[in-house]
This record gives sequence, C-alpha cells and structure tokens, in this order.
Amino acid sequence: MNTDKQQWEKQVVSWEYSAAATPDLNEVPVQPFAASLHEQGTTRVISLDLSSILATPFLATTPNLLANYVRICPNEQITTAVSATSEVFFIMRGAGRTETETGTITWQQGDAFTLPHNQGATHFVDEDSALYWVHDAPLLTYLGVTPNTPRFQPAFYSKTYMHDEIAHIREIAIHENRNRVGIILGNRDSAKTKTITHTLWALFNLLPKGAVQKPHRHNSVALDLAVFSGPDTYTLLGKSIDEQGNIINPVKATWESNSVFVTPPGWWHSHHNESDQDAYVFPVQDAGLHTYMRTLDIQFTR
Repeated sequence: MNTDKQQWEKQVVSWEYSAAATPDLNEVPVQPFAASLHEQGTTRVISLDLSSILATPFLATTPNLLANYVRICPNEQITTAVSATSEVFFIMRGAGRTETETGTITWQQGDAFTLPHNQGATHFVDEDSALYWVHDAPLLTYLGVTPNTPRFQPAFYSKTYMHDEIAHIREIAIHENRNRVGIILGNRDSAKTKTITHTLWALFNLLPKGAVQKPHRHNSVALDLAVFSGPDTYTLLGKSIDEQGNIINPVKATWESNSVFVTPPGWWHSHHNESDQDAYVFPVQDAGLHTYMRTLDIQFTR
C-alpha cells in the first residue's frame, strides 16, 4: 500500500449522524469585565480573554472576536498591531491621536473609528486615556489564514455625529416603542450588509431613563460596552421566553460605565434603565459575517 495513503488514513474518523449533528462545544458565557481593569496600572493592552472557557488555543473573547481594553498613561504611547481584517475602537476616556499607515486622526471621549488590515497603529495621549478595541483575529487564527488586502476604508465616527443621529430618531423610536433606540454604524464599503465592516457590526444605542427595551436575540455574539449608565441599569439574559415575551430565569448583567459584558449567541436579552439618567451601550458583534452568511436570524418579541 502507498505509504502516503496509509498516513492519510490514520486521520480518518467518523460519527453517526444523529449523535454528532450538534457537537458538544463549550458555551459562550455571560461574562462581565469591570472598568477597574483599565483604570490603573501601566500603559498596556488588557485582553478580555475567555480562551480557557471556550477551549481555544489562542486569545479570544468569543469564537470569532477578541475584545481588549487599551490603557494609556499621560504623555505615553502604545502600538496596537494584530493580524486581523477588521478593528473597531471606541474612546472610553481621555483624548489623543492615532497614527496609521493611511493617516493620522485625533480623538476624544465618545468617538469611535475603524481600521482594516494594517501594519499597526500607534496611539499618543497627553492625559489618562482608555480605548475599547475589538478585532477579528481569532476568526483568522482558527481558519489558519492571514489578511493581505484591506476590505474597507478606515472610518471615523465622532461623538457629536453619533449623538446627533440619535437625536434625529429618538422621539419617533420612543413613540413607536421600537425594540432599540439606536443607530447601526456603517461603512460605504459594507453598505450591502449595513455593517461597520465586512465582519463586524456595531450599534450606538440609547436606553432612555426609566425605559425598558424588549427582548430580542440573534446568532452573533455581542460584546457590549456600557458607555454610560446611572444606577439600576442592567440587561436581563436568558435562553427562552414565556408566552408574554418575558425572559425565563434570566441572568442579570449590571451596566457600569466603561465596562463590558458578553451576550451569548441565541440568548434573549432585554435592557432596563430604572435610573433618572439616559444610558448608552455600544455592542460590537460578528454580525457582519453572519449577515453575509444569511445566518444572523435576529428575532424580536411582540
């Protein structure tokens, strides 16, 4: 027998269909990451790593994405470089500038920007600053590929732009009791999927004071940054709902300004603001990829 064939045959295994159609993979957890992680210490990248729970041999917050806090001390700089096709940054606090191979931008608290495949970005600050950084490197590592072509042009979303857009839709969205009072951030190069990049999706969502936003669910994993919240603001999450559309046996994720929590795929989740202050959340998801694959399957309660 051909020795190559013998070697290849050693890799062969099979499973009976009905017993193996749904593999026993580790579930994505409901996981909070406190703001205190980036509020002290040296200038550094703080990976929000769940690889030990997901059983991946590489850093990952979800199977496809890695979220990070980037802490930068006053008058210091840091370079972020990763083998990814898509990067999203949100400025949690501070002000500074970022230099890239395609240009330099200045930013301040509440701004956001995206970068395609690049050789690295260097962030400079004069004051204590922290960035929220999400990218799709885990997906590429799993596939065993490296990017070589930018798939979209960089984009900058100012705080003013996002809040003005929210102001335009606020009253009608509240009046019509829409599921969310938010804007999906887009890029002209991802207009077909209506997403911020070809793999990532991001929403800037207002949760008005005293409001409840009804449950919905989707197959993408959400990495939710609580941009700002008062007390008694939270998300309820669960795998199922009752006939009235209420989440059964929910898990409670409390919002803390500049903190992150993970919403697992397929879980129903509703937002609740029992304070007297408007709150904002900035979820980043792998929904760009799911939308392109026609697998997002977003569902709403009535």
